[in-house]
Amino acid sequence: MSEKNRDGKRTARERLAVERDKQKAADKRRRTLVVGASIVCVLGLAAVIGVLAANAGKESSEKAGPVVAPSGAQGKDSLAIPVGKDGAKSTLTIWEDMRCPACQAFEVAYRPTLHQLADSGKLRIEYHMVRLIDANLGGTGSLRAANAVACAQDAGKFRDYHDALYANQPKETDDAFADNAKLISLSGKVGGLDTPAFQKCVKNGTHDSWVNKAQKAFQGGGFTGTPTVLLGGKNIYQDQTMTPAKLKQMVEDANRG
Repeated sequence: MSEKNRDGKRTARERLAVERDKQKAADKRRRTLVVGASIVCVLGLAAVIGVLAANAGKESSEKAGPVVAPSGAQGKDSLAIPVGKDGAKSTLTIWEDMRCPACQAFEVAYRPTLHQLADSGKLRIEYHMVRLIDANLGGTGSLRAANAVACAQDAGKFRDYHDALYANQPKETDDAFADNAKLISLSGKVGGLDTPAFQKCVKNGTHDSWVNKAQKAFQGGGFTGTPTVLLGGKNIYQDQTMTPAKLKQMVEDANRG
């Protein structure tokens, strides 16, 4: 074998050795990144658990008041605010959080249909107000806004004020609804709502314990997110084929049946 061939083979082996070393180093970096990512995920979960624990502790340390249901509330423990006629053949049950962007998206998309069906007497809607975002992100905006819409229910202005809050919903991470003054100012968008009685109800947190009871019922029901929208016991919000038109057809079919 010539010296030139020996040198060529040696050079090739050296190149292969260098490539193997590079591959080993890359594999090591990959394993480090995977482990690092796993640690970040665990820390993220721990942070969420920490927030939940902190909020749970905060809630348990709050002074418990009497559960005051809003006027006209119905259902088990009077946790449902009804919209529409009692005799409607179809009932839509909605669990929602006034601070929840997905709830706002549902309301914006389905509101005209829900209003039409409720006003025609074909659909009865039962709203349950919860405070899921408060627990997930901290703050009290979900609680304060839920209390405020319950106060609006006392004044017979629930639906209009409920819609006004969603139309002016802050970003999920912005706890603007924690400010009672903000909630009272938005009542000016609903004729006849901004009264001393409404302001007192909002400022005093008259229905806070009622909201907390609804939150416990939500958790006890095994629901995992908002909005949870039930028609005939089925969560139609999870149906990816559901549209306002399809919902309307289902309700009209039930009325004809």
